[in-house]
Amino acid sequence: MTTQHPPRKPLESREDIILLVNSFYDKVRNDGFIGPIFTDVAKVNWDEHLPKLQNFWSDLLLGEDTYRGHPFPPHMRLNLKPAHFEQWLRLFVETVDEYFVGLKAEEAKARALRIARNFMINLNLLD
Repeated sequence: MTTQHPPRKPLESREDIILLVNSFYDKVRNDGFIGPIFTDVAKVNWDEHLPKLQNFWSDLLLGEDTYRGHPFPPHMRLNLKPAHFEQWLRLFVETVDEYFVGLKAEEAKARALRIARNFMINLNLLD
């Protein structure tokens, strides 16, 4: 049985960011490949982490000034591989495309690609 989504719309508000982040990380948590990294290795406290992620993406896409932190350092100790980033990115793009259309949706996907690439470079996973 498939879940029915409302028609795709432009990504333009904090509510849209919350929908994107929560839907995406629901997929991440349920993913057999990268889910265990979040739940078993990083032991993410989702009640604490989701608002940070919402702030992060709201800052990037909406120009808010709500995110405080440094996203890269926590990833250094997780023994991540390129395939982990590829799956993260695939799920992110899939989620954006499920709910959103337009320039901000395309920007979100482009930014996610750059984030994944920069993390892989910083982890010495790319040449």
